[in-house]
Amino acid sequence: MEEETSKLPLPDTFLDFLQTNGIDPLIYTAIESTPRYIRLKPGNEAYIEEIEAEIKCRLQKVNWLPGFYSLSPHIQIANSKPYKEGKIYGIDAASGAAVLALDISVGDHVLDLCAAPGAKLCMISDLLGDSGTVTGVDVARHRLAACRTMLQKYVLGDACRLFVADGTTFSLMPLRDRLDSISCEFALEEKKDTFTEWTSRRPWKERKRAARAKENAASRLVSETDHPELIFYGKASGVVGLSKYELYKTVSSSEVSSSGYDKVLVDAECTHDGSIRHIQKFEHWGWETLNGRVLNAERSDNLTTLQLKLLKNGFRLLRVGGSLVYSTCSLTVSQNEDVIEWFLKENSSAALQEIDAAKDWPCKSGRTPKTLRFDPVTSKTSGLFVAKFKKLAV
Repeated sequence: MEEETSKLPLPDTFLDFLQTNGIDPLIYTAIESTPRYIRLKPGNEAYIEEIEAEIKCRLQKVNWLPGFYSLSPHIQIANSKPYKEGKIYGIDAASGAAVLALDISVGDHVLDLCAAPGAKLCMISDLLGDSGTVTGVDVARHRLAACRTMLQKYVLGDACRLFVADGTTFSLMPLRDRLDSISCEFALEEKKDTFTEWTSRRPWKERKRAARAKENAASRLVSETDHPELIFYGKASGVVGLSKYELYKTVSSSEVSSSGYDKVLVDAECTHDGSIRHIQKFEHWGWETLNGRVLNAERSDNLTTLQLKLLKNGFRLLRVGGSLVYSTCSLTVSQNEDVIEWFLKENSSAALQEIDAAKDWPCKSGRTPKTLRFDPVTSKTSGLFVAKFKKLAV
């Protein structure tokens, strides 16, 4: 009886889509049994009982994922005191696993190439602590602004910088030691226009430039030579004191091998068919909209092209020896195994890696060896595909 009441009335077209992609329709019966998840901001462990009292729900520790707790799917945390005070934030356990798969180390320079809405970015910053840097990129300015709000709310933005940019073409390296190579003469000339400490109350000239950039973007007049828009940077991000030349300086392909990012996360745009709660929204949006957003063949083809481009560019920005995690919340083979197999054929320096932390994770193996799949029935999480690559010297 419980299964019947929790089952979505999936239309035949979607059931055909699931069958074509080898996806078990039973995962969409798990709405009531799939919990919500939160991550506890480090340092707040002593407040567990207080948090439980505030949200009126017992938190269950997720043993396979440090810092994570599950709670009833009906509990809303957005208006709770612990959420407003920045002690907890909502993030699905599968998404947390994708971040943990990066195996972030002290001092790493990390790139989140599709950063919005920001929960994974916050977790990356949490794991880095007071070391390293994180660069967040997203093509949607309003969504990246939400990332900025999260970083400030959870006091995690000190070593972070956020760029509005196309993840398929973003080219900026982490701010390592490469500034030494800038000529003194040019640096002195440009130092009059340096980045001071970031503030939300920007000077009039800067606001005017930003407004003009926004207008150009809206009218699609931005040229490929325009710099990514920097909408936030922390005190320890390496940006303060730089000139624009120093920040936007490009490097050669050979330099990337040593000066690129240590870790890259590509959580690519997809059809979101692995998310029960996303599919559930079509009950309100109208199932006819499902055809255009999920089932449309042309959209699926465009998405796989985008996913491959994001994966290629993220890998290009990785230093030799660095690791990249590719994930989507789709369960289709075309957006996951097919994409990474195309990528591997074209990149001899890429090698799929076992995810060491995954030995205790409640997930299945993907069709391609060393890849993983989370789903609501097996994992009690949202659906997610995860693959990890290492960049080899060739």
